[in-house]
Amino acid sequence: MKLAVIGTGYVGLVSGVCFTLNGNHVICVDKDEDKINKLNRMESPIYEPGIEALIEMNLREGRLSFSSDLKESVRRSDIVILAVGTPSLPNGEADLRYIEGAAAEIGEAMEGYKIIMTKSTVPVGTNEKIRNMIAAHTSHPFDIVSAPEFLREGSAIEDTLHPDRIIIGLDNPKLESTMRTLHKGFTENVFVTDIRSAEMIKYASNAFLATKISFINEIANICEKVGADVTEVAQGMGMDRRIGSSFLQAGIGYGGSCFPKDTNALIQIAGNVDYEFKLLESVVEVNKGQRFMILSKLHESLGNLRGAVIGIWGLAFKPNTDDVREAPAREIVEALVAEGAIVKLYDPIAADNFRQQYDHPQLRWCTKPQEAAEGSDAVCLLTDWSEFKELNLHQLAQSMRRQVLIDGRNVYGKEQIEGTGLEYHSVGRPAMGGLSGYSPSVAGVV
Repeated sequence: MKLAVIGTGYVGLVSGVCFTLNGNHVICVDKDEDKINKLNRMESPIYEPGIEALIEMNLREGRLSFSSDLKESVRRSDIVILAVGTPSLPNGEADLRYIEGAAAEIGEAMEGYKIIMTKSTVPVGTNEKIRNMIAAHTSHPFDIVSAPEFLREGSAIEDTLHPDRIIIGLDNPKLESTMRTLHKGFTENVFVTDIRSAEMIKYASNAFLATKISFINEIANICEKVGADVTEVAQGMGMDRRIGSSFLQAGIGYGGSCFPKDTNALIQIAGNVDYEFKLLESVVEVNKGQRFMILSKLHESLGNLRGAVIGIWGLAFKPNTDDVREAPAREIVEALVAEGAIVKLYDPIAADNFRQQYDHPQLRWCTKPQEAAEGSDAVCLLTDWSEFKELNLHQLAQSMRRQVLIDGRNVYGKEQIEGTGLEYHSVGRPAMGGLSGYSPSVAGVV
């Protein structure tokens, strides 16, 4: 089949590239000429392991192309995939201006029947708006399909090629065969439903995963006070098939482009139909407070932070991505600067993106984790990049001014810490260094 994918962000680019692997011909479309030129040079505008190799292979084999000409790309395609961004508005609702603009342009470009497939995360009822908007700009027939994505940055290719399930929302039963063929080879676990339910499945899934994260972080805070080990608790919980082990890793909370945006959007969706989603509101509140555990422990160990030198390991919201959107590091670093600390920052991939969003005279940008630790009073690990697990902590401790290590992701085990001389603190593991002074209710106002 011939596909046009509108948008070359994480969802659009990864989806477009992966759809070529089962024999489709794909045009990835973006208005940003610089981005298209970069892609035609086989350079990816996003950091995603393995993406550039797939771009190069499929460009050379003629199954993949990039264009800024939306109208021509739509005319040459059987299926048009909407994968543009839906960022949050100040009130938490999804901003649909980009998807509405793309829908209007698609309608104007159509010269025959098309299937319009939405992969962007959109509020319930949006695909009906897309239908009406396209219909207002064309007299040609078309069908609408909702196929929400469930990609994780850093493993987006694997998640596309080997998903847990594929959700297809449609109102024309005749399209089911075409949709199954389009996704052939990815998984046999295809769930076909109505469009509104498909839209809701995306939000409900992300909200539930965010709930698991906030839940285990609350359990970790209780573990600190009662002397239990949250890693043992999570392992025991995860052995129950009804619960499962995924998303039960205690830490400083979730971030990124999906969970914060989608939880807030679902709260707004509920509010728009006069329903108060109290559970999800609490999930968001817990997540906001959890990151300030770092500040609480720094105060506990160092007292006043004015003039203190604090090393930060990790700026991305998770490893294997350069995405710093809603990363806990942002608020933590801003709070440290406000308290007068000198902050030494290191991230193997995301430092440039972070610096574009936030810079300050009190920040020192480092090229190695050892550099961020040298001469510091404390080091705070905020992103669990694999390279941090392999560092020689004995040498690092000797290079620090005061030997305080706060592990916000529970990266290190007892055998790595013993004998280093480090004052070590983790999350929910009292035997490994507790956070007994941490109180989520007041942490956000440190």
